[in-house]
Amino acid sequence: MFIYEELKTQPRKFLSQTSLTVAEFEDLLPAFEKAYLKKYPVKKTKAGNIRKRKAGAGRKSSLDRIEQKLLFALVYQKSYPLQSIMGELFGMGQSQANEWIHELLPILKQALDDLGVMPERDPKEFKSKEQNRKDAENSIIDGTERRRQRPKQSEKQALHYSGKKKAHTDKNVIIATVKKKRVSFLSKTYPGKTHDKKIADSEKISYPTHIALHKDTGFQGYEPKVRKTYQPKKSLASKI
Repeated sequence: MFIYEELKTQPRKFLSQTSLTVAEFEDLLPAFEKAYLKKYPVKKTKAGNIRKRKAGAGRKSSLDRIEQKLLFALVYQKSYPLQSIMGELFGMGQSQANEWIHELLPILKQALDDLGVMPERDPKEFKSKEQNRKDAENSIIDGTERRRQRPKQSEKQALHYSGKKKAHTDKNVIIATVKKKRVSFLSKTYPGKTHDKKIADSEKISYPTHIALHKDTGFQGYEPKVRKTYQPKKSLASKI
């Protein structure tokens, strides 16, 4: 069973299970607690009714502490295990795990949004959001793929099959800052076969003019209106 107080003493395991260091987790925790209490005030039940007895009375939940709630949400987001597995990891049944997933994920999203670390999803709003961000001056655009279940229909199998990954995948294009490694933009999700440049062209991203954009050969010919674009050139040895 995952317990925050025990897991945080194992930094490598903590990072592998949550994608955050212990310090990053503790930075996120106050915003998560604030968002949780705003959604579920202590004086009210989850149904929104005024409590008739003190909060915390009755049978203790395995997620009775805010640290456990955040840990649960992060572990689920990191690897998307089956709900029955989440139940085993946190000492609860599958139905309870299902309820907590639906309750905590919106809270996590709100906390990240309140901290200003959620990537922009609207390509038209990207310009205004990043215009005054100094760390956006040097940014990288790249495609990222993640494995997905093999589609049953042959047409979808061909569409989602990525020759690069030799697997069926979904793909997004992201923009991240070089200095802070902050993901500033996340595109819609496309089938894994879709070319990186085609996604970028389809998104029609509006860029701040002060950005210098670094790209790889997957974006050959992609020249948005930015201060400058950088693309590595193939060495002579690779052409021989």
